[in-house]
Amino acid sequence: MEIGVRILLAFLLHQVAYVGGQEDGGREGCVPGFQVKNYQVAYHGPFQKGQALIQVEFDDCAGNEDVMFDVSDPSFYVDGDLKLVPQQDVLYSGPVLFIHGLSTHANDTAQVDISGLRVQSTNALRDVLGLGQKLPYRSKRSLLVPPMIVTENQRAPFPRIIGRSHVISPEKLGNHFFRLTGPGADQDPKGLFTIDIDTGDVSVRRSLDREAIDSYQLEVSTTDLAGNLIEGPANLFITVIDQNDNRPIFKETRYTGEVLEGSPTGTTVMTMMAFDADDPGTDNAALRYNIVRQSPDKPSPNMFYIDAERGDIVTVISPTLLDRETLPTTTYELEIVAKDMAGSEVGLTGTATATITITDKNDHAPEFTHPLFEARVFEGSTGVVVNLTVDDRDDPATGAWRASYSIINGDPTQSFEIQTNPDNNEGMLSVVKPLDYEANAFHMLLIRVENEDPLVPDVGYGPSSTATVHIIVEGINEGPVFFPDPLLVTRMENIPVGSFVASLNATDPDILEIQSIRYAVLQDPAGWLSVNPVRGTVNTSASLDRESPYVHDNKYTALFIATDNGTPPATGTGTLVIHLEDYNDNAPYVVPSVARVCEDAHDMNVAIVGGWDKDLPPNAAPFKIELGKQPGLDKTWKVTRVNSTHSQIMLLHSLKKANYQLPLLITDSGVPPLSNNTEVKVQVCICKKNKMHCSSAHSHSVSLLMLLATLLLTLICL
Repeated sequence: MEIGVRILLAFLLHQVAYVGGQEDGGREGCVPGFQVKNYQVAYHGPFQKGQALIQVEFDDCAGNEDVMFDVSDPSFYVDGDLKLVPQQDVLYSGPVLFIHGLSTHANDTAQVDISGLRVQSTNALRDVLGLGQKLPYRSKRSLLVPPMIVTENQRAPFPRIIGRSHVISPEKLGNHFFRLTGPGADQDPKGLFTIDIDTGDVSVRRSLDREAIDSYQLEVSTTDLAGNLIEGPANLFITVIDQNDNRPIFKETRYTGEVLEGSPTGTTVMTMMAFDADDPGTDNAALRYNIVRQSPDKPSPNMFYIDAERGDIVTVISPTLLDRETLPTTTYELEIVAKDMAGSEVGLTGTATATITITDKNDHAPEFTHPLFEARVFEGSTGVVVNLTVDDRDDPATGAWRASYSIINGDPTQSFEIQTNPDNNEGMLSVVKPLDYEANAFHMLLIRVENEDPLVPDVGYGPSSTATVHIIVEGINEGPVFFPDPLLVTRMENIPVGSFVASLNATDPDILEIQSIRYAVLQDPAGWLSVNPVRGTVNTSASLDRESPYVHDNKYTALFIATDNGTPPATGTGTLVIHLEDYNDNAPYVVPSVARVCEDAHDMNVAIVGGWDKDLPPNAAPFKIELGKQPGLDKTWKVTRVNSTHSQIMLLHSLKKANYQLPLLITDSGVPPLSNNTEVKVQVCICKKNKMHCSSAHSHSVSLLMLLATLLLTLICL
C-alpha cells in the first residue's frame, strides 16, 4: 500500500506537460521522452548498492542537459549514464517501479517490472504491492488494490493497460475471476475502464478529460467459477493526470483603470486576473503575466510594470514625467499576456487589453489671456459688457478647470457682476445697476480668477490670475426729471379761472450739455389746468370742483411732460396732485322724501327725517330742519331736533287717512350757511295692531326697504 501511495504522489508532483504525441520542435522525427517505455529486471537475491540494474533510454531531443529523474521507490536512482542503481542494499522491492524523467523539453514516465520476487504467501490475491513483509490471512474484504493513474487526452490505440490490481499465486490462476464495478465501469460514464478477468489488468478504453472528471473510485473483487465472491470488493482509485490543454482566459477582453497624474512611482493602477481550467496544483495552471505592448510608447515604452504572479499593474514612470498636460495622450493601452507553465516557453497564453487613463489634478492655475480688457457702455443700460478669457491647462469640464471670477476692487456701489460661462469658461462682466455718465464716465475694475477646486499644495495663483478692466461710460440724451415727483399742492375749490396752482420743476440730467426744457399737459381728466411751456407754471383753466367724479379722496391728479431739445429729444413725465379744500357751494336737502304717521295722534304719530349735503364739515352738519313759513302749519305739525343730522316730525292732532305735502326748510352750518326749501310727503295712515294702512291715492307707496334704511340712519346718527 505504501508503494502505491508513493507512485501516486510521484505522478501528482511531476505531471505530464505535453499532449500525447506532441512534438517539441527539436530534431526532426525525435519524440521527447523515454524511447522505451517498459523494462524488465530479474530478482536473484538482494539488490546490491551501486550495482546497475538496467540502462534506460531517454532523449529530450535537446541534448539531455537538464534532465532530472525521480524513481517511485526512493531506494533507487538514475545516475548520469541513465542507469537504474540501488542507493543501498535492497532486500525486497515491489514488483513495479516507475521512473519519471523531466526537463525543459520533455516530461515522460517509464515502467520497470521486477520478476522472480519471493512469494510471501500461498494465498492468491494476498501478495499485493507492499513493503515485502508477510501478510496475515485476510477476510473476504481484506483485498487491497493500489491506486492507478492515467494521463488525460491520450491517443489511440485503445484499450491501454494502466495497471494490475494485484499479484496472484500461480497455483490459483484460473480459479479466480476479476470483476470491476462503479462509475466509469458498469455505471455512467459506462465503459471507460475494464479489467481482465484472468490477470486483473485494468485498461482505459478511450481518452479522458481531467477538466470533466479528475478521478474515479471503482471496486475490484474476485469470484469463483460459480460467481461466488472470494475476495473484495476493494476500492480502486484512478487519478486522471492533467495535461496542459487549457489556455488562460481573462474574464473580460478589455479592462479599464486610472491613475492620478504625478502619482509616485510604484502606484498600483489596477489588477489583471486570468483563469486556467487546468489542475491548480500543477504548473499547467501556474500563470505569469507580462506586458507585451504599450501604446503609445511615449515618453517611455515602459511606463507601467505588471507583477508577474499577482497581475498588479503599477507605475514605473517618474512623477514629474507623469504629467497629464505634457503627455502625448491621456489614455494608454496595454496588451497583457497571461502564460501558464509558470511562464515557460512551452506555456499556453491568453491576451487582454488594459486601458489606463491619466486623470487630472489641479496643478495649473487659470491665467487671463490679457492683462487688460476694455469695454464701452451707454449710461442707463444694463447687461453683459465684456467677456473675459482665461487659459487653464487642466482637464476641461472638471473643477480643476472651471473658473470662478470675483471683483476685488473698483466697484464700491456694486454696480457690476461677473458670472462664468459654463460652455467656454469665460467671465461675463455685466452692469447690474445703470451707470451715470455725468457722475462717473470711467470705471476701473480689478478681477481675480480661481478654480472651483483648490490647487495642489505646491502650486499657487500668480500675477496672471488677475486682470484689469477699463469701462468707458458713454453719455446719452436723458429725459428731464421732475422734482419732486409727485408734486403735492392744496387749493380751495371754485377758485377763479386763471388762478395759480403750482410751478413744475424739471431738470436735465445731462449737466454737461446746455439744453432747454418745454412743458405740456399730458393728462388732465377734467380739463381744469393749463401750463406755461417755458416757465412750467400751472394755472386753472376751469373751476375746480371738489365734488366732481374726477376727484378721489379730495385729490385731483394730472400728468405733465417735459421735453428737452437734444438730438433726439428726450422726455420725462411728472405728476401733480391737487388736494381740494371744500367750499360751501352745495345746499343741503331732506331725506327721505316720504314719511308716514298714524292718524291717531296718540299712536305712532312720529316720523324721522334727516339732512344730506355734498359738502364737508363744517359746511354740512349740523343741520337745522324747521317747518316752512306757511301759516297754521305749527297747529298740526311739530318738528323737533333729534341730533346734528336728524329731526322728527310729529302729528299734533288726528287727521284722516290721506297724503299731505309738508314744506320744510333745511339749513347747513357753512359760512355763509346755505338753505333749501323742500317738501316731504307725509302719509297719514290708519294703524291697527301694529299695521299701517295708508292711502295710495295721488301718492307713491313707500317701500319697506326705504323705511328700514331711514330707521338705520336714525340709529346711527343718534
